[in-house]
Amino acid sequence: MLVVENLAKQFGGLHAVDGCSFTVKQGTITGLIGPNGAGKTTVFNLLTGFLKPDSGEVHLAEEDITGLPPHRIFQKRICRTFQIPRELKEMTVLENLMLVPPGQIGERIWNPFFRPRRVHRQERTICDKAFEVLDFLQLSHLKDEYAGSLSGGQKKLLELARTMMVESRLVMLDEPGAGVNRTLLKRLASSIERLCGETGTTFLVVEHDMDFIMRLCTPVIVMSEGRKLMEGTPEEVQQDQQVLDAYLGGQYVAIDG
Repeated sequence: MLVVENLAKQFGGLHAVDGCSFTVKQGTITGLIGPNGAGKTTVFNLLTGFLKPDSGEVHLAEEDITGLPPHRIFQKRICRTFQIPRELKEMTVLENLMLVPPGQIGERIWNPFFRPRRVHRQERTICDKAFEVLDFLQLSHLKDEYAGSLSGGQKKLLELARTMMVESRLVMLDEPGAGVNRTLLKRLASSIERLCGETGTTFLVVEHDMDFIMRLCTPVIVMSEGRKLMEGTPEEVQQDQQVLDAYLGGQYVAIDG
């Protein structure tokens, strides 16, 4: 699904990503972990067009998508979420979802006047899809709530819901468990597993909660100092001496996923 080759990004004298290479296989939930400063979020930003790499290549299947801007990446049906949710606070949960699908004919100023029936049919289809997504994630009771009033965990579920509105090929989740209570975190993990199993959606997950990653992800990729350190099953990662050294020694003071 995704091939990353020798990706590099430098900020001044800091090599945030330094020749990083890895692959994400189709239909997997792949974890991406590493100590603070390992370069995980920078990699996410490079893959989704928020930053341009200094060197290296990114391929989606066999298509080179290196350096494409975010809207072009979105058109390839790659979606991402953010560590801090970016919901449209003054719109309802339902409206947040209905805004997502691209190419809506009602967005052209003359169509609501000259093609009202066509606009209405498409909006009805999008609305039905939104209700399906809300039902899947057990958010139907919140459809008319303003997104800004949701709890942190509910906002993370809403972020996942928005990726479902475009039938994403690859969903990249940036710390989906941050600020989420354990009950909602279990719901989130179950929803990701169901999506992967039932729709074949591929996931790449950056997360600091090691229990969440180890329960959910296979394989797990470990980064350190801007590079891939190792890759393996959760059990292999937990027992690897290089990983233990990266988290506990050298320039890193605290354990951090």
